[in-house]
Amino acid sequence: MTFDPETSLPQEEVDEQVASAIAENEVVLFMKGTPLMPQCGYSDRALTLIEKHREEFETVDVLESLDEYRAALEEHSGWETIPQTFVDGEFVGGSDILVELDERGELAETLV
Repeated sequence: MTFDPETSLPQEEVDEQVASAIAENEVVLFMKGTPLMPQCGYSDRALTLIEKHREEFETVDVLESLDEYRAALEEHSGWETIPQTFVDGEFVGGSDILVELDERGELAETLV
């Protein structure tokens, strides 16, 4: 992963952003795009599922520095894929896992 000063943030800065977002928020969704304009179907699906059960949560748009965010998130979750959801500092999963939890009736409880 190379640092392109015109398009990316330094890896160290992204690492710090990811760590603080996970530590400081009950629920945080790392996604492609924003809640008003999701940029991929998986991010949109994860966002919709979380919104179904919770009014307040943090989102982080990873597109500004996608490779750096992937590397930073992998350190916390072991996964490179986006979106990723964390609850109380613990990795829950991506959109497929959120769908599974919702289908089993466990998502609301997971997001509390």
